Formats: sequence, C-alpha cells, structure tokens
Amino acid sequence: MKTKRLFSLLAILLLLLTACGTEKMDGTLALVDQNKKEVTFPQEKPTLFFFITTYT
Repeated sequence: MKTKRLFSLLAILLLLLTACGTEKMDGTLALVDQNKKEVTFPQEKPTLFFFITTYT
C-alpha cells in the first residue's frame, strides 16, 4: 500500500515538474571533450549524447 502511495506521489511530482518546464532551452549547450576542445549541440532538433567516464 505504501509503495502505491509513493509511486503516485512521484508521478504527480513528475507531472508538476514537466508542466513548469520550458519548451526549448535558451542559449547553447557546450561541453569540453578529452582534447580540451569545446563541443556545442544544436538546439533546432532533439539531440542524444552519452557521457563515458573513467576513474584513474
């Protein structure tokens, strides 16, 4: 019973956060690659990117 309530609460919170979000991000998203070069992502269409990290 408690898991149903917790799941319902999380679903309501997710819907609330989604409704408060903006449709499109303002500005550009820039990251730095392993060669210290800045990489930007296009904003016109959805972009999927992966982070691969290693610990040395």
